[in-house]
Amino acid sequence: MDIPVFILAGLLVHCVFLVSIFDIYFSSPLVHGMTPQQTSLPPPAKRLVLFVADGLRADSLYELDSNGTARASVLENNGSWGISHTRVPTESRPGHVALIAGFYEDVSAVAKGWKENPVEFDSVFNESKYTWSWGSPDILPMFAKGATGDHVYTFCYAAESEDFGAEDAAKLDMWVFDHVKSFFNSSRNNQTLFSALNEEKVVLFLHLLGIDTNGHAHRPNSREYQENIKQVDEGVKEIASLIDNFYGNDGKTAFILTSDHGMTDWGSHGAGHPSETLTPLIVWGAGVNYPQKVTTQFFEDNFLKEWKLENLKRLDVNQGTLPLEYLNTSALFKAESMFTNAVQILEQFKVKMSQKKETTLSILFTPFNELQQYIQSLKVSLCKTLINLALEGLSYYHTYDRLFLGLSIAVSFVGWTTYVILVIIKAHTNLTKTVPTNKKKSTVLFYGFASAGMIITFFLLIQTCPWTYYIYCLLPVPVWYAVVFSFFYRSALTVGLLVFAGWPVITQLWIQAKVLYSLIWTLLCVLLAIFPLMPVVGREPNIPLVIAAGLLTILISFFSLASLCKSENKYRDNEDLKVYFYQIFSVALSTYVVGSTHNSLKIKQGLPVMNQIISWMTLALLLLSPTFLFERLFSILLSLMSTYLLLSTGYEALFPLALFGLMFVWINMEQEALQHYGLSLKPKLAVFNFTCTMDITQFRQLHLDDVRRSFFFVFFIVTAFFGTGNIASINSFDPASVYCFLTVFSPFMMGGLLLLKVAIPFVLVSCAFEAVQVTTQLSSKRYITCCISALHFFFLVKDYGSWLDIGTSISHYVLVMSLTIFMMVMNGLAQLLTTRRLGLPRRNKHHSM
Repeated sequence: MDIPVFILAGLLVHCVFLVSIFDIYFSSPLVHGMTPQQTSLPPPAKRLVLFVADGLRADSLYELDSNGTARASVLENNGSWGISHTRVPTESRPGHVALIAGFYEDVSAVAKGWKENPVEFDSVFNESKYTWSWGSPDILPMFAKGATGDHVYTFCYAAESEDFGAEDAAKLDMWVFDHVKSFFNSSRNNQTLFSALNEEKVVLFLHLLGIDTNGHAHRPNSREYQENIKQVDEGVKEIASLIDNFYGNDGKTAFILTSDHGMTDWGSHGAGHPSETLTPLIVWGAGVNYPQKVTTQFFEDNFLKEWKLENLKRLDVNQGTLPLEYLNTSALFKAESMFTNAVQILEQFKVKMSQKKETTLSILFTPFNELQQYIQSLKVSLCKTLINLALEGLSYYHTYDRLFLGLSIAVSFVGWTTYVILVIIKAHTNLTKTVPTNKKKSTVLFYGFASAGMIITFFLLIQTCPWTYYIYCLLPVPVWYAVVFSFFYRSALTVGLLVFAGWPVITQLWIQAKVLYSLIWTLLCVLLAIFPLMPVVGREPNIPLVIAAGLLTILISFFSLASLCKSENKYRDNEDLKVYFYQIFSVALSTYVVGSTHNSLKIKQGLPVMNQIISWMTLALLLLSPTFLFERLFSILLSLMSTYLLLSTGYEALFPLALFGLMFVWINMEQEALQHYGLSLKPKLAVFNFTCTMDITQFRQLHLDDVRRSFFFVFFIVTAFFGTGNIASINSFDPASVYCFLTVFSPFMMGGLLLLKVAIPFVLVSCAFEAVQVTTQLSSKRYITCCISALHFFFLVKDYGSWLDIGTSISHYVLVMSLTIFMMVMNGLAQLLTTRRLGLPRRNKHHSM
């Protein structure tokens, strides 16, 4: 097969493998088309007031303040209380969906961020007569967009108000309280609004984002976070009193104060730490039990004693589950409510089962038998069991095709890997050159695989399967036809780097190579091995360390410049040295901006405009030196280091320096290895020019050491990815990383900047490998990544747990799966960065006659 055709086929196959996980693991579990179910009994309340204090931890609200008084004053005499156990991922969107829509968020929502609904869903707001809501533009619109009719009204402040660098984010909550007061005051002069407010099934939703924003910016143990809680407590009391007075204290208003998620001590959320999953729940008003005095109660934790609440009955619930113990209603109403809840979930099960049964051959359909015996006997005493079994049944039918599709992809994986091995053997050995081609057998094989493809197509057609199923199930056919016819713990990287440190000794390369290079290689491997042991999340910013990294970069730059000036290279133009001075100045400016920005935010003066302008200008600035090997590589480091410093908050600022140092030594060590095995003459790297190289692979066949060289590259790529974090860590990121660019909450902008930060080490490794390839006279087309590890990670993809757990499993699969595609892109980028000139305009030289 021709190389371009082979590469194109590889790209297409790997793209299919890559997107397959989103059909197999991350399709929406929601069901549509159920018959609405309602209890026939009248509700105890005519209206609901829902206060959601975003990012409020249970212990932060319930514990006593420094004066020994409770922060939650509403708890003392009014209603019932407890802890709401949220489910990971502990993010704002899934938390609010669980509270208001009653289900755990579809994982596919991660691709939509906070802005859009991946699928439409029903909610309490949609079922209300009228809903008025105040708060964040990131939360309110997603419930208004899914509502049928025009009865859900939202009042949002500007997105720019969500500023992590603001003096005090409590103003967001004050905005909500002030606008609710104005709303009720204006209703007295608006008969239409007044009448609507006095209807039944009215919901008032107050989303309070200040606590979450202050927690991110200042941490939950800060004065700002604690003061914000007091302000919210006072505001809730005031609004509750205002609403009771508005309705003449008719006793028909129910109030709920809770949170969507908590927050870690270091100001992040998304995972499953108790500080993130334990949120407060206080309920009072119509239909709610009064505070219940008790003498003893048992819980595994010691919170009751710490909070001095041993004598008030604590009622814990799971977020999104009907909390019967909170209701002060008749036993009949509780039974009816529980029965309705069970029937609602059972209706979803029936629709899901019907959909799957219609698209599956009767002889292949396997029903969820555990639920069948309960369908005809829906008794109140069995409702909880019925709910659990119905939920299990929903999951059973939702994942019904997962094994079938997974096996199809697995067969394709094995087939493609075998095909790649055969291509390598055919191209670089003599094992297949003596095998004659049998056209008759080829024809039989073609018709055999074509028949198999037709049978699979017919099988899928009669089951009315989605079009993507055809790709996944038919892919093994051409792959195997071509065959016949032709990472979980980052600390593992530390072990690998320590093994790498002994490479010169194990292979006795140190005898031929300079002892200094071997020693530096060992020291840098040990130094780099420290980074995977450092925490990705849960660390405090260490700006002095970032500044130290910037100063170290400047110091190394001046030493390199001094060495460059002393070296003899008749092809070098001294005018090009100016590029280095501009790049060093850019690094110095970035170092200053980092320190200045964080000091300004520390004293609550916000992000300086000039610092923000400099940061964005640095991001767009790219100056590259002449194309001599080491000069160009060092120029690339300086260009990228300026941006990396601006996105760093601690030890990771030193990572590119250590990584680049190791890459620098690697290039030199590979030259020694080339001579050690007698593969090629050793080129003079000091004057080696990227633009003067050509692909001369026809003069050198693959050697066993080339496999080792390829493995080194893959390992360094993985180290670049997981050395200080990965895609998953973005879901629990510290917003301080982007403070030099923006402090106003913007998930996609912030995520894009952090993806850039993750990509910078990639570029350094790719450029170094480009240098290794051209100096060892080996084309990048000879490096083919094996898919065995991708198949392993395919079966370890998670569609449950925290954003961090889900993101990590996706990161592992996407990383190994996209290596072929990624290496092609990185190879092209590396060639562009190493061979193209992008620098300062030159002055024309004038010569006298």
